[in-house]
Amino acid sequence: MSDPDAYVALVVSLPSSERLFVAKRPPLSRLRLQRRLSALSEDDARTLARIEGLLSWSAYDRGSDLHTLVSRAKVLMADLPQRTLRRIVDERMELRTAMAALRMRQGGAGAPEGAWGYGVWTSHIAANWREPAFGLDRSMPWLRRAGQLLETGDPLALQRHLLDVTFRQLQRHAGRHHFDFEAVVIYVLKWNIFDRWAKADSVAAAQRFTELSEEALQNFPHLQAEGVGA
Repeated sequence: MSDPDAYVALVVSLPSSERLFVAKRPPLSRLRLQRRLSALSEDDARTLARIEGLLSWSAYDRGSDLHTLVSRAKVLMADLPQRTLRRIVDERMELRTAMAALRMRQGGAGAPEGAWGYGVWTSHIAANWREPAFGLDRSMPWLRRAGQLLETGDPLALQRHLLDVTFRQLQRHAGRHHFDFEAVVIYVLKWNIFDRWAKADSVAAAQRFTELSEEALQNFPHLQAEGVGA
């Protein structure tokens, strides 16, 4: 059983952050965050870990199988009584399903059949496979832009777009929760977004530096001959 007073103290102890894409790093380290999360009850800590594991952004890097993620989501939803947390999982899994559809279509695949994704839009997506945003411009206004970024091959801009979408979704839910378990989960998921962008931005910065360095060396071939930049 969770202690309401302990959760109020926990939320109060969590530092606020700058605006997304402005902050260079999350407002506190993962180690310090974990120390504060020790105030969670065992059941809530386990639930948070399951939600984080399912919604982890690293799954995009691993190319996780959508069917596996859907199965895990359904098991989690069966154990998740909090309405807000269920809605958060729904939104993120529907986003993943729509993005999986965009990638499938870009790869030349035809409309999927049967139970292929998560959420209420799977049949609609399949039926509107050739529409730029699968006919979901009103329900998923972010999807058309995501498709354009996917087609132009700009992974950093696409990642930024998706992070912004999910961050705004969490912000909407945060307005209804302040000192409860849902507020803690929302904070941690937002922390993960800040962390994801900080890592992606630093990698992009390193790549830009390398490209600029190589371009500069091309203008001074004698430096390359002397081994500079090796």
